[in-house]
Amino acid sequence: MRAADHARRLTGAWLEALGLGPRSTPARVLHAAPLFDLLAFAAPHAPGPALLLVPAPIKRAYIWDLAPAVSVVRRALERAFRVYLLRWAEPGPRVAPAGLAEYTAGALGAAVAAVARDGPRGAALGLVGHSLGGTLATILTALHPDRVAALVLVEAPLCFAGAGGGALGPVLAALRLDALACRAGAIPGTALDWVAASAAPELFVWARWADRFASAADPAAWLLHHRVERWLLDEVALSGRLLADVVEQLYRTDALRRGTLTIGGRRIGPDRVPVPVLAVVDPVSRLVPPAAVLPFLAAARTRDTALLAHPAEVGTALPHVTALVGRRAHQALWPQILDWLEARLARPARRPTGARARAA
Repeated sequence: MRAADHARRLTGAWLEALGLGPRSTPARVLHAAPLFDLLAFAAPHAPGPALLLVPAPIKRAYIWDLAPAVSVVRRALERAFRVYLLRWAEPGPRVAPAGLAEYTAGALGAAVAAVARDGPRGAALGLVGHSLGGTLATILTALHPDRVAALVLVEAPLCFAGAGGGALGPVLAALRLDALACRAGAIPGTALDWVAASAAPELFVWARWADRFASAADPAAWLLHHRVERWLLDEVALSGRLLADVVEQLYRTDALRRGTLTIGGRRIGPDRVPVPVLAVVDPVSRLVPPAAVLPFLAAARTRDTALLAHPAEVGTALPHVTALVGRRAHQALWPQILDWLEARLARPARRPTGARARAA
Protein backbone atom coordinates (compact mmCIF):
# COMPACT_ATOMS: atom_id res chain seq x y z
CA MET A 1 0.00 0.00 0.00
CA ARG A 2 2.88 2.39 0.74
CA ALA A 3 4.36 1.72 -2.70
CA ALA A 4 1.00 2.49 -4.33
CA ASP A 5 0.69 5.71 -2.33
CA HIS A 6 4.22 6.70 -3.37
CA ALA A 7 3.46 6.02 -7.05
CA ARG A 8 0.28 8.06 -6.79
CA ARG A 9 2.14 11.04 -5.33
CA LEU A 10 4.86 10.83 -7.99
CA THR A 11 2.27 10.86 -10.78
CA GLY A 12 0.51 13.79 -9.15
CA ALA A 13 3.78 15.70 -8.83
CA TRP A 14 4.48 15.04 -12.51
CA LEU A 15 1.10 16.49 -13.51
CA GLU A 16 1.74 19.45 -11.22
CA ALA A 17 5.09 20.07 -12.90
CA LEU A 18 3.29 20.16 -16.26
CA GLY A 19 1.13 23.02 -14.99
CA LEU A 20 -1.93 20.89 -14.31
CA GLY A 21 -2.22 21.63 -10.61
CA PRO A 22 -4.93 23.84 -9.11
CA ARG A 23 -5.07 27.57 -9.91
CA SER A 24 -6.61 28.62 -6.64
CA THR A 25 -8.01 31.95 -5.49
CA PRO A 26 -5.92 33.84 -2.87
CA ALA A 27 -7.23 33.27 0.65
CA ARG A 28 -6.33 33.69 4.30
CA VAL A 29 -6.42 31.00 6.96
CA LEU A 30 -9.17 32.11 9.31
CA HIS A 31 -9.01 29.21 11.76
CA ALA A 32 -6.74 26.21 12.26
CA ALA A 33 -7.49 23.09 14.29
CA PRO A 34 -6.19 19.50 14.42
CA LEU A 35 -8.93 18.17 12.10
CA PHE A 36 -9.19 21.09 9.67
CA ASP A 37 -8.29 24.59 8.73
CA LEU A 38 -10.66 27.19 7.35
CA LEU A 39 -9.91 29.42 4.36
CA ALA A 40 -11.58 32.83 4.06
CA PHE A 41 -11.82 34.55 0.67
CA ALA A 42 -13.38 37.79 1.88
CA ALA A 43 -12.06 40.60 4.04
CA PRO A 44 -12.86 40.36 7.77
CA HIS A 45 -16.36 41.62 8.60
CA ALA A 46 -17.25 42.19 4.95
CA PRO A 47 -20.99 42.64 4.40
CA GLY A 48 -23.23 40.04 2.87
CA PRO A 49 -24.35 36.49 3.60
CA ALA A 50 -21.73 33.78 4.12
CA LEU A 51 -21.25 30.46 2.37
CA LEU A 52 -19.27 27.67 3.99
CA LEU A 53 -18.17 25.05 1.45
CA VAL A 54 -17.75 21.58 2.94
CA PRO A 55 -15.79 18.94 0.97
CA ALA A 56 -15.80 15.23 1.63
CA PRO A 57 -13.13 14.41 4.24
CA ILE A 58 -11.36 11.97 1.89
CA LYS A 59 -10.46 14.51 -0.81
CA ARG A 60 -8.53 17.78 -1.09
CA ALA A 61 -10.68 20.90 -0.86
CA TYR A 62 -9.32 22.61 -3.97
CA ILE A 63 -11.81 20.79 -6.23
CA TRP A 64 -14.08 23.71 -5.23
CA ASP A 65 -11.49 26.15 -6.61
CA LEU A 66 -9.74 24.18 -9.33
CA ALA A 67 -9.25 26.93 -11.95
CA PRO A 68 -10.91 30.33 -12.53
CA ALA A 69 -13.43 29.12 -15.13
CA VAL A 70 -14.58 26.18 -13.00
CA SER A 71 -14.29 27.57 -9.47
CA VAL A 72 -17.33 27.48 -7.18
CA VAL A 73 -15.41 29.88 -4.92
CA ARG A 74 -15.14 32.45 -7.73
CA ARG A 75 -18.77 32.06 -8.84
CA ALA A 76 -19.90 32.83 -5.29
CA LEU A 77 -17.47 35.75 -4.88
CA GLU A 78 -18.78 37.21 -8.13
CA ARG A 79 -22.22 37.29 -6.51
CA ALA A 80 -20.88 39.12 -3.41
CA PHE A 81 -21.11 36.19 -0.99
CA ARG A 82 -18.56 35.92 1.79
CA VAL A 83 -16.97 32.58 0.94
CA TYR A 84 -15.23 30.13 3.27
CA LEU A 85 -13.75 26.75 2.39
CA LEU A 86 -13.11 24.02 4.94
CA ARG A 87 -9.94 21.94 4.36
CA TRP A 88 -9.89 18.61 6.19
CA ALA A 89 -6.53 17.62 7.66
CA GLU A 90 -4.94 14.20 7.40
CA PRO A 91 -5.32 12.21 10.63
CA GLY A 92 -1.96 12.06 12.36
CA PRO A 93 -0.42 10.38 15.43
CA ARG A 94 -1.04 13.50 17.53
CA VAL A 95 -4.71 13.70 16.63
CA ALA A 96 -7.15 11.81 18.83
CA PRO A 97 -9.35 9.28 16.97
CA ALA A 98 -12.26 11.18 15.45
CA GLY A 99 -15.65 9.88 14.33
CA LEU A 100 -18.93 11.41 13.20
CA ALA A 101 -19.36 13.38 16.41
CA GLU A 102 -15.90 14.95 16.20
CA TYR A 103 -16.26 15.80 12.52
CA THR A 104 -19.75 17.33 12.87
CA ALA A 105 -20.46 18.75 16.32
CA GLY A 106 -16.73 19.28 16.87
CA ALA A 107 -14.88 20.38 13.71
CA LEU A 108 -17.74 21.58 11.52
CA GLY A 109 -19.39 23.28 14.49
CA ALA A 110 -16.13 25.13 15.20
CA ALA A 111 -15.88 26.19 11.55
CA VAL A 112 -19.42 27.58 11.59
CA ALA A 113 -18.63 29.51 14.77
CA ALA A 114 -15.45 30.95 13.18
CA VAL A 115 -17.42 32.11 10.14
CA ALA A 116 -19.96 33.82 12.42
CA ARG A 117 -17.19 35.69 14.25
CA ASP A 118 -15.66 36.83 10.97
CA GLY A 119 -18.81 38.46 9.61
CA PRO A 120 -21.40 41.06 10.61
CA ARG A 121 -23.45 40.21 13.65
CA GLY A 122 -26.45 38.10 12.70
CA ALA A 123 -25.38 37.53 9.08
CA ALA A 124 -27.02 34.52 7.47
CA LEU A 125 -24.99 31.41 6.70
CA GLY A 126 -25.48 28.88 3.94
CA LEU A 127 -23.84 25.46 4.13
CA VAL A 128 -22.90 23.86 0.81
CA GLY A 129 -21.60 20.28 1.01
CA HIS A 130 -20.45 17.79 -1.60
CA SER A 131 -20.64 14.00 -1.23
CA LEU A 132 -19.90 12.93 2.35
CA GLY A 133 -19.25 16.60 3.12
CA GLY A 134 -22.94 17.22 2.46
CA THR A 135 -23.84 14.37 4.81
CA LEU A 136 -21.75 15.99 7.55
CA ALA A 137 -23.29 19.40 6.80
CA THR A 138 -26.78 17.92 7.15
CA ILE A 139 -25.93 16.43 10.55
CA LEU A 140 -24.51 19.76 11.74
CA THR A 141 -27.65 21.55 10.51
CA ALA A 142 -29.82 19.11 12.47
CA LEU A 143 -27.70 19.72 15.56
CA HIS A 144 -27.68 23.53 15.25
CA PRO A 145 -30.49 24.73 12.96
CA ASP A 146 -30.26 28.17 14.56
CA ARG A 147 -26.78 28.64 13.04
CA VAL A 148 -27.66 27.67 9.46
CA ALA A 149 -30.09 29.55 7.22
CA ALA A 150 -29.98 27.28 4.14
CA LEU A 151 -28.42 23.98 3.13
CA VAL A 152 -27.23 22.92 -0.35
CA LEU A 153 -26.36 19.28 -0.96
CA VAL A 154 -24.32 18.43 -4.07
CA GLU A 155 -24.52 14.69 -4.76
CA ALA A 156 -24.60 14.08 -1.02
CA PRO A 157 -26.04 10.81 0.31
CA LEU A 158 -28.56 10.99 3.16
CA CYS A 159 -30.25 7.59 2.70
CA PHE A 160 -28.03 4.50 2.65
CA ALA A 161 -30.24 1.42 2.50
CA GLY A 162 -31.45 -0.33 -0.64
CA ALA A 163 -31.26 1.78 -3.79
CA GLY A 164 -30.05 4.75 -1.74
CA GLY A 165 -26.75 3.03 -1.03
CA GLY A 166 -25.76 3.12 -4.68
CA ALA A 167 -22.94 1.01 -6.09
CA LEU A 168 -20.87 1.25 -2.89
CA GLY A 169 -23.68 0.47 -0.47
CA PRO A 170 -23.52 -3.35 -0.47
CA VAL A 171 -19.71 -3.33 -0.35
CA LEU A 172 -19.44 -0.86 2.53
CA ALA A 173 -22.28 -2.44 4.50
CA ALA A 174 -20.48 -5.78 4.31
CA LEU A 175 -17.04 -4.34 5.06
CA ARG A 176 -15.33 -5.99 8.02
CA LEU A 177 -13.15 -3.45 9.79
CA ASP A 178 -10.33 -4.36 12.11
CA ALA A 179 -11.47 -2.59 15.27
CA LEU A 180 -8.04 -1.56 16.55
CA ALA A 181 -6.47 -0.52 13.24
CA CYS A 182 -9.58 1.23 12.01
CA ARG A 183 -10.74 3.05 15.11
CA ALA A 184 -7.31 4.17 16.32
CA GLY A 185 -5.56 4.97 13.04
CA ALA A 186 -6.04 6.23 9.52
CA ILE A 187 -7.03 4.47 6.32
CA PRO A 188 -4.79 5.37 3.35
CA GLY A 189 -6.51 7.02 0.42
CA THR A 190 -5.15 4.31 -1.86
CA ALA A 191 -7.00 1.65 0.16
CA LEU A 192 -10.26 3.54 -0.17
CA ASP A 193 -9.68 3.94 -3.90
CA TRP A 194 -9.09 0.21 -4.20
CA VAL A 195 -12.39 -0.55 -2.45
CA ALA A 196 -14.26 1.88 -4.72
CA ALA A 197 -12.61 0.62 -7.91
CA SER A 198 -13.29 -3.00 -6.95
CA ALA A 199 -16.94 -2.29 -6.16
CA ALA A 200 -17.68 -0.21 -9.26
CA PRO A 201 -14.87 -0.30 -11.85
CA GLU A 202 -17.18 1.15 -14.48
CA LEU A 203 -17.46 4.33 -12.38
CA PHE A 204 -13.97 4.71 -10.98
CA VAL A 205 -11.81 3.20 -13.75
CA TRP A 206 -13.53 2.84 -17.12
CA ALA A 207 -15.43 6.14 -16.92
CA ARG A 208 -12.17 8.01 -16.40
CA TRP A 209 -10.54 6.36 -19.41
CA ALA A 210 -13.62 6.98 -21.54
CA ASP A 211 -13.62 10.64 -20.55
CA ARG A 212 -9.94 10.95 -21.43
CA PHE A 213 -10.60 9.71 -24.96
CA ALA A 214 -13.74 11.83 -25.31
CA SER A 215 -11.79 14.94 -24.22
CA ALA A 216 -9.02 14.51 -26.78
CA ALA A 217 -10.79 16.56 -29.47
CA ASP A 218 -11.51 19.51 -27.14
CA PRO A 219 -8.40 21.27 -25.72
CA ALA A 220 -10.34 22.89 -22.86
CA ALA A 221 -11.92 19.55 -21.91
CA TRP A 222 -8.53 17.82 -22.15
CA LEU A 223 -6.97 20.39 -19.80
CA LEU A 224 -9.85 20.14 -17.34
CA HIS A 225 -9.74 16.33 -17.39
CA HIS A 226 -6.09 16.30 -16.38
CA ARG A 227 -6.59 18.92 -13.68
CA VAL A 228 -9.26 16.67 -12.16
CA GLU A 229 -6.97 13.64 -12.59
CA ARG A 230 -4.28 15.49 -10.65
CA TRP A 231 -6.84 16.11 -7.87
CA LEU A 232 -7.90 12.45 -7.90
CA LEU A 233 -4.29 11.46 -7.24
CA ASP A 234 -4.11 13.83 -4.27
CA GLU A 235 -5.82 11.58 -1.72
CA VAL A 236 -6.31 12.34 1.97
CA ALA A 237 -6.10 9.51 4.46
CA LEU A 238 -9.43 8.99 6.22
CA SER A 239 -9.88 8.71 9.96
CA GLY A 240 -10.44 5.04 10.73
CA ARG A 241 -12.97 5.87 13.39
CA LEU A 242 -14.91 8.06 10.96
CA LEU A 243 -14.95 5.24 8.40
CA ALA A 244 -16.19 2.83 11.07
CA ASP A 245 -18.97 5.23 12.06
CA VAL A 246 -20.01 5.80 8.44
CA VAL A 247 -20.12 2.05 7.78
CA GLU A 248 -21.83 1.05 11.02
CA GLN A 249 -24.20 3.97 11.60
CA LEU A 250 -25.06 4.97 8.06
CA TYR A 251 -24.60 2.14 5.56
CA ARG A 252 -25.54 -0.74 7.90
CA THR A 253 -28.42 0.84 9.80
CA ASP A 254 -29.47 3.86 7.68
CA ALA A 255 -29.71 5.71 10.98
CA LEU A 256 -29.69 9.23 9.51
CA ARG A 257 -32.76 8.65 7.33
CA ARG A 258 -34.51 6.61 10.04
CA GLY A 259 -33.96 9.34 12.63
CA THR A 260 -32.05 7.07 14.99
CA LEU A 261 -28.57 8.58 14.57
CA THR A 262 -27.29 9.92 17.89
CA ILE A 263 -24.59 12.59 18.13
CA GLY A 264 -23.61 13.87 21.56
CA GLY A 265 -26.75 12.42 23.08
CA ARG A 266 -29.02 14.14 20.54
CA ARG A 267 -31.14 12.28 18.00
CA ILE A 268 -30.59 13.27 14.36
CA GLY A 269 -33.04 12.68 11.52
CA PRO A 270 -35.05 14.40 8.77
CA ASP A 271 -37.46 15.90 11.28
CA ARG A 272 -34.56 17.83 12.82
CA VAL A 273 -33.84 19.79 9.61
CA PRO A 274 -36.13 22.86 9.55
CA VAL A 275 -34.10 25.05 7.15
CA PRO A 276 -34.51 25.30 3.35
CA VAL A 277 -32.70 22.50 1.50
CA LEU A 278 -31.62 22.34 -2.13
CA ALA A 279 -30.34 19.00 -3.45
CA VAL A 280 -28.30 18.69 -6.65
CA VAL A 281 -28.39 15.22 -8.18
CA ASP A 282 -27.16 13.33 -11.21
CA PRO A 283 -30.29 11.48 -12.38
CA VAL A 284 -28.27 8.52 -13.71
CA SER A 285 -25.65 8.32 -10.96
CA ARG A 286 -24.93 4.89 -9.55
CA LEU A 287 -22.74 6.36 -6.79
CA VAL A 288 -25.22 8.79 -5.22
CA PRO A 289 -28.53 8.07 -6.99
CA PRO A 290 -31.59 10.26 -6.46
CA ALA A 291 -32.86 7.58 -4.04
CA ALA A 292 -29.99 8.58 -1.74
CA VAL A 293 -31.60 11.96 -1.03
CA LEU A 294 -35.28 12.08 -2.09
CA PRO A 295 -36.75 10.07 0.84
CA PHE A 296 -34.89 12.31 3.30
CA LEU A 297 -36.25 15.47 1.65
CA ALA A 298 -39.76 14.07 1.69
CA ALA A 299 -39.51 13.45 5.44
CA ALA A 300 -37.67 16.68 6.33
CA ARG A 301 -39.26 19.12 8.72
CA THR A 302 -38.77 21.99 6.29
CA ARG A 303 -41.40 22.61 3.63
CA ASP A 304 -38.92 24.57 1.51
CA THR A 305 -37.04 21.97 -0.52
CA ALA A 306 -35.82 22.04 -4.10
CA LEU A 307 -34.18 19.63 -6.51
CA LEU A 308 -31.83 20.40 -9.40
CA ALA A 309 -30.45 17.83 -11.84
CA HIS A 310 -27.26 18.19 -13.82
CA PRO A 311 -26.33 16.28 -17.00
CA ALA A 312 -23.10 14.49 -17.79
CA GLU A 313 -20.24 16.50 -19.28
CA VAL A 314 -17.02 15.74 -21.14
CA GLY A 315 -13.78 16.66 -19.38
CA THR A 316 -14.71 16.11 -15.74
CA ALA A 317 -12.98 12.67 -15.46
CA LEU A 318 -15.24 11.45 -12.65
CA PRO A 319 -19.01 12.05 -13.03
CA HIS A 320 -19.32 12.50 -9.25
CA VAL A 321 -17.54 15.88 -9.46
CA THR A 322 -19.19 17.16 -12.64
CA ALA A 323 -21.46 19.49 -10.67
CA LEU A 324 -18.39 21.14 -9.12
CA VAL A 325 -16.10 21.45 -12.13
CA GLY A 326 -18.19 21.00 -15.29
CA ARG A 327 -18.07 23.93 -17.69
CA ARG A 328 -21.79 23.73 -18.38
CA ALA A 329 -22.43 23.39 -14.65
CA HIS A 330 -20.73 26.73 -14.10
CA GLN A 331 -22.71 28.33 -16.91
CA ALA A 332 -26.14 27.01 -15.99
CA LEU A 333 -26.25 25.11 -12.68
CA TRP A 334 -24.37 27.39 -10.30
CA PRO A 335 -26.31 30.53 -11.26
CA GLN A 336 -29.48 28.67 -10.22
CA ILE A 337 -27.91 27.46 -6.97
CA LEU A 338 -26.68 30.95 -6.09
CA ASP A 339 -30.05 32.50 -7.01
CA TRP A 340 -31.73 30.03 -4.64
CA LEU A 341 -29.25 30.85 -1.87
CA GLU A 342 -29.59 34.61 -2.35
CA ALA A 343 -33.36 34.37 -2.02
CA ARG A 344 -33.11 32.47 1.26
CA LEU A 345 -30.13 34.13 2.90
CA ALA A 346 -31.42 37.64 2.23
CA ARG A 347 -34.72 37.07 4.05
CA PRO A 348 -35.32 36.67 7.79
CA ALA A 349 -35.11 33.10 9.05
CA ARG A 350 -38.50 31.43 9.24
CA ARG A 351 -40.07 28.02 9.46
CA PRO A 352 -42.55 27.70 6.56
CA THR A 353 -45.75 25.88 7.32
CA GLY A 354 -47.53 25.93 3.96
CA ALA A 355 -47.28 23.55 1.05
CA ARG A 356 -43.81 22.25 0.24
CA ALA A 357 -42.01 24.53 -2.22
CA ARG A 358 -40.46 22.85 -5.23
CA ALA A 359 -38.54 25.79 -6.63
CA ALA A 360 -35.50 25.31 -8.84
